[in-house]
Amino acid sequence: MPQGRLFVVSGPSGAGKGTLIIELSRSYPDSTWLSVSATTRKPRPGEIEGTHYCFMDEHDFREMIARGEFLEWAEVHGNLYGTPASAVREKLSQGLDVILEIDVKGARQVRAKEPEAVAIFVVPPSEEILENRLRGRATEQEEELRRRLENALEESSEKDDFDYEIINDDLDGAARELYSIYERESRRRVTGG
Repeated sequence: MPQGRLFVVSGPSGAGKGTLIIELSRSYPDSTWLSVSATTRKPRPGEIEGTHYCFMDEHDFREMIARGEFLEWAEVHGNLYGTPASAVREKLSQGLDVILEIDVKGARQVRAKEPEAVAIFVVPPSEEILENRLRGRATEQEEELRRRLENALEESSEKDDFDYEIINDDLDGAARELYSIYERESRRRVTGG
């Protein structure tokens, strides 16, 4: 059985990467698996343990770091996030393409360990639209919102380190672009090209 491919999707909070990834996994349910990250962040309303994140306390998370059990990990907005390596490697060995939704720092760590990973950067069309999207979510206090906006500008400066950039100004168009990238890159594992 051929090994699956690893896809790393990153971009600032509010860029719409989560929505695009959901669309991708719905369109390719038999060939993709969306990795579930671990985090020390508190669950937001409607988030389900094991579906959206694996919610952990900081002590347990740091023990996993010490044992080298994360493919990547980072501190983002005051919380720890990481991708458990064992689940990713298991799914890849089963021939599934694994999709990681992670921040820029995590993407950098994954690319260092897994240079064949396909890195995709999702950005909103403007800073103003990004701010409107973040405010529309109503999940952050003003101070955290400002911090996310500052981080978004910093993260966007690293987009040239990614294989692809998708400007998410229209969900349908951005989804079609993601499907095209996925189909092209997924075929490479089968054909070796």
